[in-house]
Amino acid sequence: MPDRNYFAWADEAFDRRAIFDKPEALRGIRVVELSTLILGPATADYLGEFGAEVIKVELPGTGDTMRSVSPEAYYWRNLCLGFTPENHNKFHITLDVHHPEGSALFKQLVARADVLVENVRPGTMDAWRLGYRHLSEVNPRLIYLAASGFGQWGPFSVGRASYDILAQAASGMAYVGGFPGRPPLKVGIYLGDFFGATMNAIAILTALHHRNRTGKGQYIEYSQAEGLIRTLDWTWLFQHLTGQERERTGNRDVAVAPSDIFRCKDGFVAIAAATDAEFAGLCKAMGRPGLAMDKRFATLEARLVPGHNEALCALIGRWTAAKTKKAMDAAGTRFGFAAAPVMDAKDHHGDPHLRARGSVWELDDPLYGSMTEYGPAPKLSATPGRMKWAAKPVGWHNAYVFRRILGLPEEAIRDLEDKKIIGRWADRVGAKPPDDWRPPEGAFF
Repeated sequence: MPDRNYFAWADEAFDRRAIFDKPEALRGIRVVELSTLILGPATADYLGEFGAEVIKVELPGTGDTMRSVSPEAYYWRNLCLGFTPENHNKFHITLDVHHPEGSALFKQLVARADVLVENVRPGTMDAWRLGYRHLSEVNPRLIYLAASGFGQWGPFSVGRASYDILAQAASGMAYVGGFPGRPPLKVGIYLGDFFGATMNAIAILTALHHRNRTGKGQYIEYSQAEGLIRTLDWTWLFQHLTGQERERTGNRDVAVAPSDIFRCKDGFVAIAAATDAEFAGLCKAMGRPGLAMDKRFATLEARLVPGHNEALCALIGRWTAAKTKKAMDAAGTRFGFAAAPVMDAKDHHGDPHLRARGSVWELDDPLYGSMTEYGPAPKLSATPGRMKWAAKPVGWHNAYVFRRILGLPEEAIRDLEDKKIIGRWADRVGAKPPDDWRPPEGAFF
């Protein structure tokens, strides 16, 4: 048994200073992404964070629709904030695949790729003769992921677009979110997109493992709504066995009591105590150890009785109202119950724990300068994920990809530009570089 302190060992194993000295797990895997908005791009982003070479294909000019989706129409140095989280570490090119020459070039690119990620409406790629059946003839080892709102077949799929809010609604997630007696409430982030991207990345890695054993690629399809259904834990089983729907309960957990979000002097804190021992610790912290013996609260089953749960949460709420978030966090650690402050983006930005772990990641991007982003979530000791550069303007890497990967001569690239089959950014925010940017002498883009 190692005698070294575990936490010192873990700190060294995941030392952020050594990340760029370590190899990338997916180095050598090439991903072609023909996607828009979030679901498809985030899938490729997660693979790119662990070393895959991701080539993002957009239409010349304005590019991905997400380049124009920014909170309150706010842009920073012409960069759309909604576009950055799902487009790290990518090579950005343009290619009009509707044009016969563009379609042929796309096939050449896919022939040299391991993975294709697309999230256009079901049947669209096939209509363009770029679906799995067409591209697998060009590259039998290709792993092709088609992500959509409701799947590639079935009566609810045909011709139907999707957004995250639709997936939350159709999945039933919105139904169980919110407070009793009030309308359904969607989660405040694009959960269907980012969770779906995680599921997609798992599916792609699974398919890559299968290909390593058999040499064969395959077709993967993913329904955003069905992915969220997979998160609904016991909802269906409960309804099947009891005939009752899972109703909205706000921030309160119906299987753990107490479990809720409470107001403090300076914000909010989440508190949970699933076991009787944890609850006894909470009672001691409150200065009311006798509550642990009160017949209304002595067991989890008793605490889950609706009237008892409400009475208990009211008692806890009166106690936390006079405390600070920091004091509540410390009390949880000291007395053995779960407590964590409700944090906002400002809290994250300055949080030493998140910064030490790389969950808040600072990078010096060669185009945009100093940036702060959310870093890779899974931490791998031998092959850690990393942020190498931020999203780039439309067509930023055209010359690099078309020259280095497809081997096109300069004259051919200029001809493609003249025909508008490829091209760079339009003169609009979200698509173009910062206004003060000037290309370095001798650089090609």
